[in-house]
Amino acid sequence: MPDTLQTLTLGGGCFWCTEAVFVKVRGVEDVQSGYCNGQTVRPSYEQVCSGATGHNEVVKLRYDPAQISVREILEVFFLIHDPTTLNRQGHDSGTQYRSGIYFSTPEQQTVAQALLQEMTDSGVYDRPLVTEVLPLANYWPAEDYHQDFFARNPNQGYCQAVAAPKVAKFRKTFARLVK
Repeated sequence: MPDTLQTLTLGGGCFWCTEAVFVKVRGVEDVQSGYCNGQTVRPSYEQVCSGATGHNEVVKLRYDPAQISVREILEVFFLIHDPTTLNRQGHDSGTQYRSGIYFSTPEQQTVAQALLQEMTDSGVYDRPLVTEVLPLANYWPAEDYHQDFFARNPNQGYCQAVAAPKVAKFRKTFARLVK
């Protein structure tokens, strides 16, 4: 049986929060925290946090397009982060926290650009959208201790204050997409 899963990579602030939501999304088969679209080869967390590598903290999603569309994935993505703050999500600031969609197919690029234009035209946000839409480049997985961080550390302060509310917001808004 051929592998029909596709890959889409998203940067929406700290990858712990983004991963915590997408592991709960129906049709998303795998979520890996990592770094992308910077210039350093095989960057470490410390290097990325310095801001010197140009990488973004991201989650790499492997999903089944027969179960969930690119648009639905992106609707969840825009629900759980602020696409109007340049290089910042909440208290986290730096280029590694920028809003980004890193596509692996032309269809993903088309859907992402169309949705961004639709949101801009509708005025759903009161500030301009700063989400970058670029081909995935120079991806490197984050260290093992970052993988499944929320699931392994649900009582950690950051997880309680930032990740848990995003998971709850997703469950409430997109109940039909919860695994």
